[in-house]
Amino acid sequence: MKPKFKVMQNPKISRPALLQGLLIMLVAIAVNACYYDNEEDLYPMSNTDCDTTNVTYSGTVQPILNANCASCHNETTANGNVIVSNYPDLMTVVNNGRFWGAINHEPGYTPMPQGGGKLSECRLAKIRKWIDMGAPNN
Repeated sequence: MKPKFKVMQNPKISRPALLQGLLIMLVAIAVNACYYDNEEDLYPMSNTDCDTTNVTYSGTVQPILNANCASCHNETTANGNVIVSNYPDLMTVVNNGRFWGAINHEPGYTPMPQGGGKLSECRLAKIRKWIDMGAPNN
């Protein structure tokens, strides 16, 4: 009994053509790998997911600033002549409105963190709550 399918020999593929094909595949994979969504876009929070009841400077605001701002805005680097790594210097930019305008990406302010995405809505809500409470040093 003869097979119904004819087995074809692989045509010889030149090395440059093979390398070019592999390069195209790698570029296509790399381009698709650069897709970015932030967690809030993928999983929008409900109002109950963000607890703003016990917001304090030392327990809430300072850790957010240390994680997202203090590497560029501290006593040593003070980018933009702004320091947020200690309470007195932070209050200078809180009181003149530059702090909230920058972290909330409002028009007329340099969006912070610079080169990074906007802080999460929950982090912004906690900071806003602290500012609305008079930005106490607690």
